[in-house]
Amino acid sequence: MNKDLILREKLAFQRTILSNQTTFLAFLRTSMYFLVAGLTINNLLEVSYGRVIEYVFIFISFILFVAGVFNYRTQHKKILECEKHIGDYKDEYSKH
Repeated sequence: MNKDLILREKLAFQRTILSNQTTFLAFLRTSMYFLVAGLTINNLLEVSYGRVIEYVFIFISFILFVAGVFNYRTQHKKILECEKHIGDYKDEYSKH
């Protein structure tokens, strides 16, 4: 049985999980940047349409957060489906 190949698959699987989590955190970080920008833009720009810009930034923040959660959950489901296939390959390796 080739244990190196199984270990390599496990490590690749873990890297994929970490990559998905990192992507979600990047979405979250960007969403928070837009939220903070939206909350502070009215203080920086003293114009009549400052509130509109503030709401636009907050709306973009919300959209980014929802997109990040949706992306994370979609990729997580795909990753779990791939884990089932890795399990099948383990059975194939143990037969030899």
